[in-house]
Amino acid sequence: MIRHEHLGLAAAIALLLAGCAGPAIPRPAPPGAAATRPAPQGPVPAPITAPRVVQHNSLIGHDVGAAISLFGKPRLDVTEGAGRKLQFAGEACILDVYYYAPRQGAKPLATHVDARAADGRDANIDGCISALKR
Repeated sequence: MIRHEHLGLAAAIALLLAGCAGPAIPRPAPPGAAATRPAPQGPVPAPITAPRVVQHNSLIGHDVGAAISLFGKPRLDVTEGAGRKLQFAGEACILDVYYYAPRQGAKPLATHVDARAADGRDANIDGCISALKR
């Protein structure tokens, strides 16, 4: 007869041993046997894509030279990977313009613009562009 104290110990050992069991080792199919895949279960989910935000302002679609001719020398000019960011700042706001080439070998064009006040709050992009023009 198993004593009550030994029952807890036996259960703990059984759980430890069960945790050691791993998945079966897959074996290659014998030569000449057709490899089969299990049928998919349910519909295949569509790939996740980020929503594309389309902006309309006077900088989108123009090159770096257009922004520099409007605002002068940028406060920051940062290249990261395939992208480039120019930052222009004035008393009214800070403007970040992001440039990416539409295809390999093409000239990078402005694809996105962010504007914020000096305290970090969002600012109107068109208003900021107007305020920063020289």
